[in-house]
Amino acid sequence: MSVTSIIRAIVTTESLDVAAEHAALEHGGAVATFTGLVRADDGVATLELEHYPGATEAALRRLAEEAVQRWSLSAATIVHRVGPMQPGERIVFTGAASAHRAAALEACAFLIDRLKTDAPFWKREVVNGQTRWVEARETDDHAADRWR
Repeated sequence: MSVTSIIRAIVTTESLDVAAEHAALEHGGAVATFTGLVRADDGVATLELEHYPGATEAALRRLAEEAVQRWSLSAATIVHRVGPMQPGERIVFTGAASAHRAAALEACAFLIDRLKTDAPFWKREVVNGQTRWVEARETDDHAADRWR
């Protein structure tokens, strides 16, 4: 990891300010970002995320540190919401800054793919007035496996 690399790993109940997060990554070269929104799949009215405070932030930080090392990034950011959210709200932001676009793009994909399986979050949906836990998806495991 470079001495000058900036690493941010944040879990918050607040709305995500994508413009501010993107601007914080602009250190010259290339910036790649991903913003995930709460989907309304299958009639989801509310999505609520729970996490294990301390452990979740540490897991996100480890992922960001790994990305910085693998791709020689100047910065890596992961910001993830917890608590209740409505369809269309921003739930996650990942970003990577590097001297070249390929590294930034790969690192950003790595961050989102791996956090889906490596960070301790639990999702609950409200659909048609019924609450249900969201199970892990095999497709998320396959996406994360390509980086191992």
